[in-house]
Amino acid sequence: MDVRRTVPVALDVDSDDAARLEDTVDTFLWCAQYVVDHAFQGESVTTSKTQLDDETYDHVRDKTDGFNGGLVQAARNKAAQACKSVVARWKNGKKASKPTFTSPHVVYDKRTATFLDDHVSLATTDGRIEADYVLPDEDSDTPHSAYLFSDEYETTSAELHYRDGDWVLHIHCKRDVEPGTSEQAATENGTVLGVDLGVNTLAVTSTGTFWTGNEFDHWQREYEKRRGSLQQCGTRWAHENIQSVGRKEEGRFKLMLHRISNELVAEARDNGCSVIAFEDLTDIRERTGASWGHKWAFDRLYEYVEYKAEEYGIVVEQVDPEDTSRRCSHCGFTHPDNREDEEFECLKCGYENHADYNAAKNIGLRYLRCNQIGGDGGAPLGVRLNSGTLNANGGYSPAEESARAGVHAESHG
Repeated sequence: MDVRRTVPVALDVDSDDAARLEDTVDTFLWCAQYVVDHAFQGESVTTSKTQLDDETYDHVRDKTDGFNGGLVQAARNKAAQACKSVVARWKNGKKASKPTFTSPHVVYDKRTATFLDDHVSLATTDGRIEADYVLPDEDSDTPHSAYLFSDEYETTSAELHYRDGDWVLHIHCKRDVEPGTSEQAATENGTVLGVDLGVNTLAVTSTGTFWTGNEFDHWQREYEKRRGSLQQCGTRWAHENIQSVGRKEEGRFKLMLHRISNELVAEARDNGCSVIAFEDLTDIRERTGASWGHKWAFDRLYEYVEYKAEEYGIVVEQVDPEDTSRRCSHCGFTHPDNREDEEFECLKCGYENHADYNAAKNIGLRYLRCNQIGGDGGAPLGVRLNSGTLNANGGYSPAEESARAGVHAESHG
């Protein structure tokens, strides 16, 4: 079997090469969107990579002045996967719309990128560029030394991301391990951190850590008041200041969400979690009554956690949120009257707790039931709580027992 790891590496890119990369990002996203648009033209959505390649490859190359063939195929693969995800949601009775590609990134493989000891060579719209890695100290214990520069791991591909003015290459590495080894057990088994998102409480984990929405709501109201006052002026100066207020608001909220995402990833690491499970964000406004501002915050928080967790080999996934707020994480009984506002009390077994905390545990349990792997003698997958773990059947193991079973389970009271 393969053990796979992703290592984010910052790149040192000068202004000329940055312009070429920005053009490459725009072209890559255009290619992916072109293929998706084509896939949705017929009576049914086309998901076959071969068919999409036959029907779009030459057109895309012509329309992009001969954009690198390998990158065109990578964009096609990205589009095909997005189309498959939409069709899968439809088959499960879920809502899904035609994908749009806006997040600035490019997918590279060994044909379009050459990974060297201290730099990388990347194909662009205008030939190749070379960018140096920005690396930590050689003696530090980091994923770079453990995976990227390890003779045991092979570099297979990468995704280039542009975020907040920085270019970061997420390099994918893999190695083969024998079935039944301790490394297989460590990969297939571990604990899950469930995360519930909401308006009053931005995030709650299955370990019982809460991040309230008070600060977010306060500043959202403050910035809205400032915009309202400026809009009444109607002057050009006021218009320019409205834009300035918007930039300050986004900057403040991004800093806040970066802090929360760092703490969420730290919570997962401190509790030995190999997976962080969120609820599916697609219809979260309808489910929670969230504003567009909250929806933007949820999307950004998930995005930040996802790329930060990669550095530590932690998988971040979304699960179907149906009934996670109504289901009792203790006995499994599901009923709308189990929850009233922020209070949860099971009508069947009498279990009481904060409703969002109960939902976070259910999100973790939903991930387990959808992804449980039968390990041979390894520690069973479980949802991490503040004092132990829950298995897929809801069975509880206290911290001491979990530790003996090989599951990292520090008690947080």
